Formats: sequence, C-alpha cells, structure tokens
Amino acid sequence: MKSHKNCEGMTRRDCLQLGVGGLIGGGLVGALRAQALAAPTGTGERPRQATRCILIWQDGGPTHYETFDPKPDAPREIRGEFDTVATNVAGVHFSRHMKKLAGMMDRLAVVRSIRHNQGNHGAGNHYMMTGSPPRIPVGCGAFVSFHPSLGSVVSSECGAPEGLPAYFSMPRMSRSGGPNFLGAKHAPFVVSDDPSNSSFRVRDVALPKGLQGERFLGRQDLRKSVDRLLRIQEKTAGDPALALDDFYRQGYQLVTSQEAQKAFDIHQEPDKIRDEYGRNSFGQRALLARRLVEAGVPFVTLYEGGWDHHSDIFNALNKRLPTFESTIATLILDLERRGMLDDTLVIVLGEFGRTPKVNERGGRDHWANAMSVMFAGGHTPGGQVVGATDRKGYAAQERILSPENFVSTIYKKLGIDPGKILYTPQGRPAHLVSDATPIRELMG
Repeated sequence: MKSHKNCEGMTRRDCLQLGVGGLIGGGLVGALRAQALAAPTGTGERPRQATRCILIWQDGGPTHYETFDPKPDAPREIRGEFDTVATNVAGVHFSRHMKKLAGMMDRLAVVRSIRHNQGNHGAGNHYMMTGSPPRIPVGCGAFVSFHPSLGSVVSSECGAPEGLPAYFSMPRMSRSGGPNFLGAKHAPFVVSDDPSNSSFRVRDVALPKGLQGERFLGRQDLRKSVDRLLRIQEKTAGDPALALDDFYRQGYQLVTSQEAQKAFDIHQEPDKIRDEYGRNSFGQRALLARRLVEAGVPFVTLYEGGWDHHSDIFNALNKRLPTFESTIATLILDLERRGMLDDTLVIVLGEFGRTPKVNERGGRDHWANAMSVMFAGGHTPGGQVVGATDRKGYAAQERILSPENFVSTIYKKLGIDPGKILYTPQGRPAHLVSDATPIRELMG
C-alpha cells in the first residue's frame, strides 16, 4: 500500500496493530440489513433521514478548483490548466476529470461555501471531523483529539448491528477520528489490509494511538492466533482485565461472528461489480464499505491520503482523479441499484481547499477560506449547489457555512440531536456541536 505524506512529511502510522489473521469468509444476508434498519438507536427512536454514512476523507486538503468549483473565467494563474465539463444540471460545471459525477449531478448536492480559520492539517482535520475547533494552537502534523469525532458519536448514539462494531475506518484512522472522552469502545476498527489483493483477509484490527493506556501495553496476545482470541472471554484464560474491556469485547465479536465473516468476504461479489468499482485499493475499499453498511454498520470512513499538492498538482490529478471520481460514482449508483441510497449518506471532503494562485512549483497551498463538500443519498435533495465562492475562488461569499453546520447536518440526518449535551466521565458538560444549525438545503 502506498504511504502518502503531507507537507510535514508525516505518514499516517497512527495505529497499534493487533494481528488477528484468518478471519473472514461468506456472503451478505439481506435479513441482517433489515434487522439493522429496524433496530432502535442507542437513545431511543428519533426521526432520521439516513441510517448509515460513508465518509470519504481526502486527507491533505483537496483542491476545489480542480474538482467541484472550477473558475474558467479567472486568470490562468488562478484557474489552472484544466477546462470544465458540464453537469446534467443546467448551469453547473465541474472540472474536467469529474465526468462521471458530472453526469449524475441530479443525484448530488455540492456545498461550495464552507470556510473556517484552521489552515493546517492537524487543526483543519480536527475541526471538520468533530465540528469543534482545537482548544489550543496545534502543529500542522499533529494528531489531536479535543472532542469526539463524527464516527465515534454515531457509534455512541446509534449503536452497532449484531456481530459488527458501529464504526470502521479504512485503511487507517484519520488524525482526529477518535472517541476522546467517549472511550475506546467507540474508537474505529481499522481495516488496514488491501481488499484489492487476491489474498485479502482482514488480519488487523487496530487500536488508535492514545487509546491504549498502560493496561493494554504488553497484552498483545491477540497477535498470536484466532484460537488465542477465542479464549479471551473464558474466565479461566487470558487477562481478566483485558476480557472486561469493551473495545476488546468488540474485537472478539468482530472476528468470531458469522455476520462479520459474511460482510468481509468481498470475493463473493461478481467480477463485474468489482471491475466497476475499480481493481485498486480505493475502489475495493469503497465496495467493502458498501458491504459493511449493507450489513448494518452505521458509519464507515474511507481514508484516502495524498491530496496535499504543494507541487505538480496537475500531473498528479491527471493520474488520480479519473479513477477516484469513477469509484465514487459507482458507489452511489450501486447503492441506488440496491435500494440503499435513500438511507445511506455519502460525503466527500478533506480538511480545507487550496490556494487560488498556482505557486512557482506548480502546486496549490493550504486554503481554509473556501472548500467544496459533496453529498449524496440520505434523502439529500439532488441537483443543487449550495453557496458560492467569488469569481476567483478566494473565499466563500454566498451562504457562508461553518464546520459546525456541516457536522450538525450529518447528525441531524442520522437522527442525532446536534444540540445534545454530552458529559465526560468526570461529569463535565460538553456541547455535541456549539452551533447546532444544519444546512437546511440538504435536509430534504
């Protein structure tokens, strides 16, 4: 697997690997999905527009110019090298490599006017992943957690299907994708193996850094074998303290449940479907994400690094964007074919946008004054662009929205009250989102 680096030179080696080889096999069971959709949420029944979410995270900060918000009338040093492509909605254009998504704009909503004031990776990631700005200045390469992430909150509030955790992240956890005070029970289970490999088997369940307190250190018996793992819950075997830990209980459940085995057996998919998603790591992870939400998992993050294009941006995107956007289009159409798009929210974003002027190295730098976010599914009204940047793309200027609005929208769609007060283990209150106003145009 290619290891992408941001401008700080940091790779996302953010997990403690817990090898649990030889786990998964089988096919999906439709009844499992029905069971998951019918199950009540963790805090009682609430009106909701979606039951699950696939969040595609473009780590590094994807350019808005070369994706969803091109500026063909701007000077060349701003508009860049790419021309535009018309979408199937009159008057709306994307950049030229977004052809398949352009052809289905009637199913999409693109927000062009989210902005914030956190122009480095660590802070921007935290703000967009949690809806809460960092409490103190943080470094560009920082992995910080001052507030529970989207996936962890969904895990806590919506619960998990039988046999599967509520929150997955592939192939690694995003910098601020952890649970903070919600606890390790609501950390993501990280599937680092590449499902595009013919020998794909989920060998690694990962515990993110900062969660493994002293009591976990030196207790990596999970590495040894599934047989060892199967004995963890026996009172006479293993460490009783480990057996009592909720995260490891979930790990035990994950690798021993037939439901999980079925969901992870991507080899049961027809070759035609696998080809449509793309025989590459991102394409097959997107297919696996569909299988997980089909099995009832409420939140899956697809982490895709390598969008920090300070140099040679056009050559890089010429190679990468066609297959990337094709996979996203396939995911949306596949969900639609299966009758799942109405209750599955698909989101594409990163931590910020890129600078208006192409720099002397042929790249674009960090820019938090403007960014684009794509939504599909979850009863999101399609065929619309929400907000706008100025004619040169410098800043959001119409319908200006915040990360709080973005995060509140996701929670509201999933039936979670974004204005809820959470309490830390010490009893301290914390707003889920300080501004609980969702983006009304997306609410359906």
